[in-house]
Amino acid sequence: MHWQLAAFNELSTTQLYRMLALRSDIFVVEQGCAYQDLDGRDLAPGTLHLNAWQGERLLATARLLGPGVHTPEHVWIGRVAVAAQARGQGLARQLMRRAMAAAAGRWPGYPLRLGAQTYVRDFYLSLGFAPLGPEYLEDGIPHQQMEFRCKA
Repeated sequence: MHWQLAAFNELSTTQLYRMLALRSDIFVVEQGCAYQDLDGRDLAPGTLHLNAWQGERLLATARLLGPGVHTPEHVWIGRVAVAAQARGQGLARQLMRRAMAAAAGRWPGYPLRLGAQTYVRDFYLSLGFAPLGPEYLEDGIPHQQMEFRCKA
């Protein structure tokens, strides 16, 4: 398996296609949710894409939004997705730990935030994220905003 951390303009067209296809497979088709995935943030300066590849096959992806892309005082991790055939092997945990490490290395001192679908809230709790505020609906799916603060 090969890990890739890249800005939008560092992705090949094939890599970009596979990343967007995986996100669509999971968030639109599997979860039955029509939503606007292409929100302009993928190509924003300060956005990084973390991808796990096995040869030419994309196994997992996550998007890191640096400070100022979504909010000025936070780094956001989102679009976290693991291909159906790659689940059950601990890849989601590897993906998140790598995303958290990349964010801490690139933007030290900034708290990490994410909008977790509530059915995977315990997974994010196990990584050290804490719930913020009440649950909310996003695109018809219950979510919980969560935050991770590095211990000084």
